Amino acid sequence: MTTQQTVKLQLVRSPIGCKQAHRDTVRGLGLRKLNSTSELQDTPAVRGMINKISYLIKVL
Repeated sequence: MTTQQTVKLQLVRSPIGCKQAHRDTVRGLGLRKLNSTSELQDTPAVRGMINKISYLIKVL
């Protein structure tokens, strides 16, 4: 059995004032309020989303 790699994210900056596409990416990663965390599978799609909004989140 293979174990899925996961990545844990925390929203550390508010997406208010950011581009709509960046706000949508934050919601797509499952983040709502400041300091909320989300644990996702480590896939290329998720990595691309992380790179897009790297200035708003912290990888734990």
